[in-house]
Amino acid sequence: MLYKRSSELFIEANKVIPGGVNSPVRAFKSVGGTPIFVKSAKGPYLYDEDGNQLIDYINSWGPMILGHAHKPVIDAIIERAKLGTSFGMPTELETKIAKLAVSMVPNIDKIRFVNSGTEACMSAIRLARGYTKRDKIIKFAGCYHGHSDSFLIEAGSGAITFGSPNSPGVTQGTAKDTLLAQYNDIENVKSLFEANKNQIAALIIEPVAGNMGCIAPKDGFLEGLRSLCDANGTLLIFDEVMTGFRLAKGGVQELYGIKADMVCFGKVIGGGLPVGAFAAKSSIMDYLAPIGPVYQAGTLSGNPLAMAAGYEMLKELNSDSEIYKRLEEKTAYLHLGIYKALSDKNINFTINRVGSMISVHFDKNEVVDFETAKKGDNETFKKFFHGLLKEGIYIAPSAYETWFITDALSYKDLDFTINAVAKVSENL
Repeated sequence: MLYKRSSELFIEANKVIPGGVNSPVRAFKSVGGTPIFVKSAKGPYLYDEDGNQLIDYINSWGPMILGHAHKPVIDAIIERAKLGTSFGMPTELETKIAKLAVSMVPNIDKIRFVNSGTEACMSAIRLARGYTKRDKIIKFAGCYHGHSDSFLIEAGSGAITFGSPNSPGVTQGTAKDTLLAQYNDIENVKSLFEANKNQIAALIIEPVAGNMGCIAPKDGFLEGLRSLCDANGTLLIFDEVMTGFRLAKGGVQELYGIKADMVCFGKVIGGGLPVGAFAAKSSIMDYLAPIGPVYQAGTLSGNPLAMAAGYEMLKELNSDSEIYKRLEEKTAYLHLGIYKALSDKNINFTINRVGSMISVHFDKNEVVDFETAKKGDNETFKKFFHGLLKEGIYIAPSAYETWFITDALSYKDLDFTINAVAKVSENL
């Protein structure tokens, strides 16, 4: 495939945008080459500025669970836009989507909408600190909760791919209040609680990780975290920006039967527009302004276009009783196909999958946390990425990202992808 126009656009972008991109992982820095500039998308396909068609496995990093330009969502955005794009005042639609979200997700009474997953996680931490009157939080190495200072002490995904995990600009004062734990290691978490008695406001985690590849919690791990938080008066926060409304209607809480104290959302909840949200029981959420002492605000929060897109998305997911079964079956089919294609070659690899999230790691050992994820062969991944791109398959340009499956993918698309993997594996 030729990417002449994308190359030209990247040169121009670099003149006025740092690194030529508005989010670092898009720059292809970890895989080399020039990023693809997209012109349009429909269903499971991307169409770039050079006229190439690509089967898309990032789906805007998760939200396009029903495919790009899904008609009910697009129609809703168009109709709302005709009435005005932003008011800075309440609308009935905000209440409608809030009621729907609360009805779908276990263990929440109230939800507040913001503009991104980053903002949702940042606000949840502030609320947790205000509610518990404690300062410290626990986060996990390799889990990414956005680029708020509290979360950039050590992170996976873009932060590890594109520079120091301890990002410049994060103060020592912030760093001292963030305790780092190892994913899937309950004894490590216990030691942090023991060393910081009555000081930890919240523990925040991607309950199924997606920013060091797809990594599932080990049996008993989430249950262990719930017990530790209960014993220590600490709020358990599930960052379900990726997993919320994707792995099940009620997200990981429903999937694994574990109750969180607070839940953060993004991606799917916005139907492809910039939306985030955080939710909890009324006893916690009522600590927020204007009825409580913890301040949080946003001029564009509850934007009518974003609310319209999100409402249509959630409404369809809620009414389609087979959607999650179809997604699970398609992802399992892809998993088996890729496994067979790579097993025929002398390649060290392992595949992780939960629901419609999947990742290929080029290491023969099990990948269960950030340390094991980092042991993957990145040179092989680069060849894999560019090989698939040449065949018309677009996966995340980073070895530390999950793939997201969309219901718009046909089995013909999946077979095409599996055959492409088999072809690419000849040169790995």
